[in-house]
Amino acid sequence: MTASDTLRTGVCYYPEHWPEERWEQDAAHMRRLGLSVVRIGEFAWSRLETADGEWHFDWLQRAMDTLHAAGLSIVLGTPTATPPAWLVKRHPDMFAVDEHGHTRGFGSRRHYCFSYQPYHEHCKRIVTALAERFGKHPALIAWQTDNEYGCHDTILSYSPAAVEQFRQWCKERYSDIASLNAAWGNVFWSMEYSDFSEIEAPVGAVTETNPAHRLAYWRCASDAVIAFDRVQVDIIRAHSPGRDVSHNFMGNFVEFDHHALSRQLDIATWDSYPLGFLTRDGVDPDEQKRYLRTGSPDGAAFHHDLYRGCCKGRFWVMEQQPGPVNWAPYNPSPRDGMARYWGWEAFAHGAEVTSWFRWRQAPFAQEQMHTGLLLSNGEEDVAAAEVLQVAQEIDALQTAGVDLTTQQAPVALVFDYTGDRVQRNQQPDGRTHDPLLFTQQVYSACRRLGLDIDVVAPDSDLSGYALILVPNATIEDTALVASLAQVDGTVVLFPRTGSRTTESAIPDALPPGAFRQLIDVTVVRSETLPPEECPVARGAETSTVMSWRERIRSPLTPIATFDDGWGFHYTKGRVHYINAIPEPQSLERLLQAIGQRCGLTITTMPEGVRTRRRGQLRFAFNIGTGPVAIAKLFPEATAERVLLGARMVEPAGVVAWRVA
Repeated sequence: MTASDTLRTGVCYYPEHWPEERWEQDAAHMRRLGLSVVRIGEFAWSRLETADGEWHFDWLQRAMDTLHAAGLSIVLGTPTATPPAWLVKRHPDMFAVDEHGHTRGFGSRRHYCFSYQPYHEHCKRIVTALAERFGKHPALIAWQTDNEYGCHDTILSYSPAAVEQFRQWCKERYSDIASLNAAWGNVFWSMEYSDFSEIEAPVGAVTETNPAHRLAYWRCASDAVIAFDRVQVDIIRAHSPGRDVSHNFMGNFVEFDHHALSRQLDIATWDSYPLGFLTRDGVDPDEQKRYLRTGSPDGAAFHHDLYRGCCKGRFWVMEQQPGPVNWAPYNPSPRDGMARYWGWEAFAHGAEVTSWFRWRQAPFAQEQMHTGLLLSNGEEDVAAAEVLQVAQEIDALQTAGVDLTTQQAPVALVFDYTGDRVQRNQQPDGRTHDPLLFTQQVYSACRRLGLDIDVVAPDSDLSGYALILVPNATIEDTALVASLAQVDGTVVLFPRTGSRTTESAIPDALPPGAFRQLIDVTVVRSETLPPEECPVARGAETSTVMSWRERIRSPLTPIATFDDGWGFHYTKGRVHYINAIPEPQSLERLLQAIGQRCGLTITTMPEGVRTRRRGQLRFAFNIGTGPVAIAKLFPEATAERVLLGARMVEPAGVVAWRVA
């Protein structure tokens, strides 16, 4: 695969927002900026169907024809994230209900409950009509189902429809009420049911609800999203053969199982807003200050690798931040060069397309303060020139004939959405513990060591990896245990591994349950700690731990010991069990030692510098405070080998060189 085969730039466009006479001008302008892919249509239901069965597709036909005439490829979104007012009036009970019993009504977007079946029928109608009309349009290369499933906390609904669907889901899973009571441990606090009709949503109780009940409700909700998506996917495949089907996932979002939904897609895409995520989700004030205008060095990269793993290597960035957004607690302007940086970062991690959101800043409604490639008056904004530069650099790589086929990384990080949910449901977590954040810290520690990482599902093929990190396998997963037992690579298990059964109970033989087949340790006690009480384990290695610690009973000798006698870090052969959460520097040192023992090449990265290999190129990125001489880190990056950027990498800079 050459650069032109693999790398394309795109943009999100809303022709319904602008006068039709401007469409041709916009399309020509997109081409001048080197753009070749345009997403349209995902919020246009009120213009496509003004009343029940009153279709108005001619304007969309003209828009698609105009884009096609300019040489642009199209991703068509189904508009089911925004049901129009006439439909809502007909079905006033279609709304989701939040945990406080408030109806989440009309006036913005995502105003529907996944469990409300009459809405499914309306979605079938419009997706079928769109697929029949446009499914074979010559410009159409892909579809996007809906938009950002779960945005604005809309996965878990407590509506009558959702509760009724949950009861039916429980009947199918447990068959009889006695089995459900036993699985959930409902004898505790006299919570036993005599009939499925007695089951309610796990909210509104005096104190916390049963974690097994909450896990079941989450699983049901996740299944509902997948079923909702499946309806659209099947229709599209029937009427639009040969076109890819995608969905645009979000960052730092674990409210349903993205691995499971992606199995019915061709491409996993996601919406990348590094500055928004940092100010909204960041927990480290120093990191927020240091990277306020660039985003975390590993935040977007983690999601690139996660979503690349969702669809067997195929992913796009459907929405890339080009400037300040409008929805985070603070919305700083990116450092100059970051639009280019983010585009190349996505490509380095395997993206086929990087698409910026949006073409032109909206002068009306909720996103007026969200920047685009153009200002609201049609003039180019800062990012436009950077996007053009990316397109020109792609052309230069094409001329160089570089093979950019993505290869397997040496490190796999196994990420389990259910394992994350179980940890969120269970107590005690400690106020500072977040399971997704810890997974990202493990990922970041490897990136600081210059390692490439694949983020994979628990049922993935793990053969060929030198190092396999398992940070959140909370469920006693016998299939994963069998997979790990068969591979040759080094395996690192982390706290809470196998600490719960599939129904969120403690295993009969104590944690780590079935994972004990890999290493003979038993967790007999666990504790959470405040930040000011971080104990230090000393021995062959010294580590400061935080947030969570486990006491182990084992015939194995720990590598280090705490002052109170608890052991830390147990290993047998190629398997390691890390029984506490180390602070970031200790975690990095620990993984460096393990990586070196299993033969990995370690290159410690300066602050704000990261690297990633794709095909024949290795990339380096710098969001530090000063320039970096990349040849000091990678001597092979000679002047003759550098194909992108320069060997002295400035802040917000990118360099890529052909590897030996």
